[in-house]
Amino acid sequence: MEFVVMYSLSEGIDGSRVLETYPRHEAYFEAFRAGGGGLLALGPFQTMDPAGASMGIFTSREDAERFIAGDPFVLEGLAVPRILGWDCVRFD
Repeated sequence: MEFVVMYSLSEGIDGSRVLETYPRHEAYFEAFRAGGGGLLALGPFQTMDPAGASMGIFTSREDAERFIAGDPFVLEGLAVPRILGWDCVRFD
């Protein structure tokens, strides 16, 4: 099972704050992955959806929780995360 973190933008957040914070978020996810964190993929949705502005896929719930705990988007109040267990079928 993998775990999906869905991020919704916090209510009333100006998009410019997200862009301003993105370099810290990018440095964080790159360091998380380089440090062995189970981050498989992440990114924003191209179609606006109230259920989520972006998502990440993790190999464990613990890694998903650890990622959220240090993510600048969450720490600075820009995004509200939720974790969903995902029992995916792969066709590799």
